[in-house]
Amino acid sequence: MKRRHFLSLIGGGTIVAVSAATGVIATRKTQTALLPWNAAGTQYSDPRKRALSWAILAPNPHNRQPWMVDLSEPDQATLYVDTSRMLPHTDPFNRQITIGLGCFIEMARLAASQDGIRITAQLFPNGSDAAALDGRPVAILKFGGTTPKDPLFAYALNRRSHKVPFDTSKAVAPDTLHTVLDAAVQTQVNGSVLPRHVQALRTLTHEALRIEVETPRTYVESVDLFRIGAKAVDANPDGIDFTGPVFELLGAAGMMEREALLDTSSASYKEGMKAIFANTDTAMGHLWQVTPANTRHDQITAGRDWLRINLAATSQGLAIQPLSQALQEYPEMKDIYEDVQTQFAPDGGTVQMLARIGYAASIAPSPRWPLEAKLI
Repeated sequence: MKRRHFLSLIGGGTIVAVSAATGVIATRKTQTALLPWNAAGTQYSDPRKRALSWAILAPNPHNRQPWMVDLSEPDQATLYVDTSRMLPHTDPFNRQITIGLGCFIEMARLAASQDGIRITAQLFPNGSDAAALDGRPVAILKFGGTTPKDPLFAYALNRRSHKVPFDTSKAVAPDTLHTVLDAAVQTQVNGSVLPRHVQALRTLTHEALRIEVETPRTYVESVDLFRIGAKAVDANPDGIDFTGPVFELLGAAGMMEREALLDTSSASYKEGMKAIFANTDTAMGHLWQVTPANTRHDQITAGRDWLRINLAATSQGLAIQPLSQALQEYPEMKDIYEDVQTQFAPDGGTVQMLARIGYAASIAPSPRWPLEAKLI
């Protein structure tokens, strides 16, 4: 007992033996998965690559990083979607993936503006399909002309999607919310920090999350993308990462295996559910984004403004997390989806994004593939 003791993990009281070896395991950190955050804008003489090294840091659904770029034409970057990185069950029409591509385009534009270079985007030059994205170009980005620096770019390295509980003792001021809403330039974005609205949306988003988790195919889609522990994250720096001492120990002890997470009677599953519901249930405000229609162009535009909203939230010290479950277009979510559309787009249009805001402790950035892995 002088050399060995025990540690209780996660509120369920799971006990693992802790020794010098497990102490080393607990301190594991990723070696390569976060390097793109350090390298952004620093390694390339080509202004296109400089901009794209920032663009790969953009938010995107389930961290799938679905972008591929062709640089074979001078002063141009042709953006494609990697069709192997879709979410067919939770995002059957690739709407969320398209929004992520819009975030990528806007981050590239902001980064290029720091060099005084203007980017213009020709969207879907060969057309698109409303049912699914395909191998045709998503956008041709032309680099040319001059433009002033966009001040939102200053917050690019600190932007996060906060998948942690928020501080319920700290209210969000209405003026702070409005500063975030004002960052959108092409879409309609509204929000509320009124307690009665917050509680109603906590309930709605909790229920939407429950439906996603209790629908086997949609839950499995997420679990299949879990990267548990630093080694797994370095090997596949996409998907949903779980790193840090607790996850390293649970993974090493075999207590966070996919089989256990899929077993609804297991302690891993039950404690996991408590953790994710703690997120929806600690929202201190919400915002939602509406476009006039639901075309591919609308979805790209939503993504471009969604990035701006994220950066504006960061500028105000706010934490922000998308709560996309209520907007997913599969049969089990139909009633909640229609409720959200009726509430927040009563005059028509489509609610593209719904998110919670509040205050939270700082977190590490999400892992990324290096730019070279995304170049055709």
